[in-house]
Amino acid sequence: MALQTCNLHQSFHPHLLLPVLLLLLQAWRGCCHPQCLDYKPPFEPRQPLVFCKEYTKFGCCDLEKDMAVSVKFYTIMDNFDHSGYVACAKYIRSILCQECSPYSAHLYDAEDANTPMRMLPGLCGDYCTDYWLQCRYTLSLLLEDSESPQQFANLTATIEDDRRRFCDFLELKDKQYCYPNVLSNSELNANLGLVREDPKGCLELCLQEVANGLRNPVAMIHADDGTHRFFVAEQLGYVWVYLANGSRIDRPLLNLTHAVLTSPWAGDERGFLCIALHPRFTTVRKAYVYYSVSVKKQERIRVSEFTLLTDDDNQMDHTSERTILEVVEPASNHNGGQLLFGHDGYLYIFIGDGGRAGDPFGKFGNSQNKSTLLGKVLRVDVDNNDDGTPYSIPSDNPFLREKEARPEIYAYGVRNMWRCSIDRGDPITGRGGGRLFCGDVGQNKYEEVDLIVKGGNYGWRAKEGFSCYDRKLCQNSSLDDILPIFAYPHKLGKSVTGGYIYRGCQMPNLNGLYIFGDFMSGRLMSLKENVTSGEWHYNEICMGRDQTCRFPKLINSYYKYIISFAEDEAGELYFLATGAASATARAGVVYKIVDPSRRAAPGKCSIKPSPIKIKGKLIHFYPKEEFVINKKPTTTAVPTTSTRKTTTTTKKTPPRRKTPIIIIKPPMPTRKTIRKTSLPPPTTTRKTTLQTTRKTTMRKTPTTTIKATTLKTTVPTTVETSMATTPATTTPTGYRTTIMTAAQTPIITTSPTRRHGRPLQYAPFTTFQPLTLPEPSPPTTSLKRPQMALTSARYPERSGSLTTPQPPDWSQKPTTSGYKPQRPPINTTLPKSQEERLWLGEKLESVGEGNQVFKRPRGRGHGYKRGRGGRRLRGGSVRLVSADGLSDRGRVEIFIRGEWGTVCDDLFTSKAGTVVCRQVGYTTALAVMKRAVLGEAERTVRILLDDVECEGGERSLLECKRSRVGKHNCSHGEDVGVICG
Repeated sequence: MALQTCNLHQSFHPHLLLPVLLLLLQAWRGCCHPQCLDYKPPFEPRQPLVFCKEYTKFGCCDLEKDMAVSVKFYTIMDNFDHSGYVACAKYIRSILCQECSPYSAHLYDAEDANTPMRMLPGLCGDYCTDYWLQCRYTLSLLLEDSESPQQFANLTATIEDDRRRFCDFLELKDKQYCYPNVLSNSELNANLGLVREDPKGCLELCLQEVANGLRNPVAMIHADDGTHRFFVAEQLGYVWVYLANGSRIDRPLLNLTHAVLTSPWAGDERGFLCIALHPRFTTVRKAYVYYSVSVKKQERIRVSEFTLLTDDDNQMDHTSERTILEVVEPASNHNGGQLLFGHDGYLYIFIGDGGRAGDPFGKFGNSQNKSTLLGKVLRVDVDNNDDGTPYSIPSDNPFLREKEARPEIYAYGVRNMWRCSIDRGDPITGRGGGRLFCGDVGQNKYEEVDLIVKGGNYGWRAKEGFSCYDRKLCQNSSLDDILPIFAYPHKLGKSVTGGYIYRGCQMPNLNGLYIFGDFMSGRLMSLKENVTSGEWHYNEICMGRDQTCRFPKLINSYYKYIISFAEDEAGELYFLATGAASATARAGVVYKIVDPSRRAAPGKCSIKPSPIKIKGKLIHFYPKEEFVINKKPTTTAVPTTSTRKTTTTTKKTPPRRKTPIIIIKPPMPTRKTIRKTSLPPPTTTRKTTLQTTRKTTMRKTPTTTIKATTLKTTVPTTVETSMATTPATTTPTGYRTTIMTAAQTPIITTSPTRRHGRPLQYAPFTTFQPLTLPEPSPPTTSLKRPQMALTSARYPERSGSLTTPQPPDWSQKPTTSGYKPQRPPINTTLPKSQEERLWLGEKLESVGEGNQVFKRPRGRGHGYKRGRGGRRLRGGSVRLVSADGLSDRGRVEIFIRGEWGTVCDDLFTSKAGTVVCRQVGYTTALAVMKRAVLGEAERTVRILLDDVECEGGERSLLECKRSRVGKHNCSHGEDVGVICG
């Protein structure tokens, strides 16, 4: 099988290799953040490194890992005398220290969590040549702690004395990221570790899904009590408790659905709008809520106080409600809706101007009228109110002694402030602590962000943003309004959602950045203060492209309607959005904002939630959004009122109840090493007994015989080779333990081990083929390196996929093969005529008839289509569309719901290809061709399947994990093709 795959490479190389390479490099370069072998961003170690000192300021090693690298280095160097040490130490040290490089994931080909990693970092061509000339026989030492020593002994024996093979094995073809060029590339290193900007200056961030299935989540708060739980309020009137592990308690903290005034209409501003916990919640045990209510057919805003149950820390006493404040609403919009406790311990209440358009109430409008509470920021004292009035007035409120002014007013001239926050202050200096930021929704031209100060007039309705709205009021010299720190026109968005200053620990780059958004446009935005001038500079936030967000659990898309922002107890930042702006649609999601360019040092931000007693059941969290795998980034996901469910079809025995199976992409990288090496049956009748001795440890391969002859082979230690017939042109000095065997010891051609059921792609060593090993475990401080792929190919596991070309001088001549190389080369253009397309489809259907999956159709007359000879096609039937009329290869099409459509290449592997091949009458898939290498479908052909993941035992692609039919995030430039055998 491996020999056949090698021939495929030869036939594709002339006209497909270069375009594929250019496409890959274009997609890879310039779009990648530095990242580590644990699939996380680099960091600055908490303590300086001792061995790999060049990566002390920024890299992927802490002191413990640095010490492990050091131990491995000195273990290797024990094999050298003084002259060898002088010649080779610099190479060994540099190669080992690349685990600490901020570009380690790229150097080890590990930036894609679904593909195997290299055993050693990718070197530049010139550096590899120098290394070969000086210290070629040290390759075995670098690999000797692998868990397949037999394979590596044979591998190194074949390539250490051949410079071309040696550098094909070690070289990274991308000259930007190979070592040592990556260190001297000023373009790459100029902003190393900083938040990445795209060509338009947009800051590239990623997201993590935290909660879903919510109905217009309007607020998220935390208890600040060490439990790290948070509370999410829905517009309907529910408040849910989420624990630090992501699970939700099945009983709500609060249920006010019977009292809250709202409707299912999209865009209705009434409802449960906010909740705030008392700053001493653990002892006072009180919460304050802000919601719309109807009293005798009169709409009002109500601020109420609730007390926690004495025997349950996760449920309010619904009988304890005490009204703090009620304000009559003249209209159904502009309800405001924010409650905050400031650093002074007082409760701040943000109320809208009363609704309608242009604040038409009275001579100057409600906002400029200090005798009404509408259009104001209020400040009240709710402490010590158990036996008296609901609240008292702080003695330093600015208008306490002003005639006809309401004493509760703290600031005025606001229109409809939606989402405000208190700055925690810089975590080191405390600068900025206590500042109050608000987003104020504009009328018809501008949205603004304000910094609220005591007694401030924010201009509405005289001004909207920086411009005049009511020109007569605007020219009044007594206005003395405070200008916003930022305002933007409606071409950017039409409804600002105020955010937070980031003060968390996990993402040092974001400290001091004010992150906010727009409800209508779905834009995420940021402001950065110039401490010297006091000016705020704007930068838009966009989702990182695929490679940027290619970390486990990260996504790069979100629902458009940004409702609110939040921070958790540790100061990490979130936002709440929905795909359908209705209080009854379960389309709301909570996202955590993640900077993929830099993280805090491991252990620095670790939290240990305090235990809390739970009454009721826990509902575990399962993300519904895809993880990033070749997915187009978007900031405006298509709104939907239905929750996304993905199911897989089980064989014969369906489950008792239909439970959606969520596809998590990419899977959390485990990269576990499979220690057992199994030998599939050889292609000939010859059988051999091979016994291997390595140092003092006996390792045996499966026993077979050559008639009555038994061969015993002793494998040399470390770098003992069997190259006596091809002596080296130069013999490096200084290596103590080099032993050259005089006998022509046969090189063991061990058959590939299997990785998750998939054969490893390397041929017998008579014709060298890159080796793919089992995926390694996540990095630990152990001295043993994880098993990685020894290859310069980008995606060797995908059975001959041409995503990366082989070197120009690479060729293979199989000894035996059932494959016919005289077949014409594959043409990437598809047949244009309908007659030719129909002939191909009918031919392939007849070939695979015996392998079709016959499912019971849903309903009458659905799922069938008449094929050739009147035969009915079943849903899930496949065919291969080939430009040359070949039945064993082509672009994959699948028959679903009465039409033929294509399959996209996201997550499509050789296992999925094998499912296709079995359906059309072949045994297995020789190669899975991605990025439409076997041709693109015409625009009239729909993409019906994407994100297909098969286990290998399915009879149809519809039995594999996948997105729902018709759901995809790709184009016909990514149609998948398969070559069967």
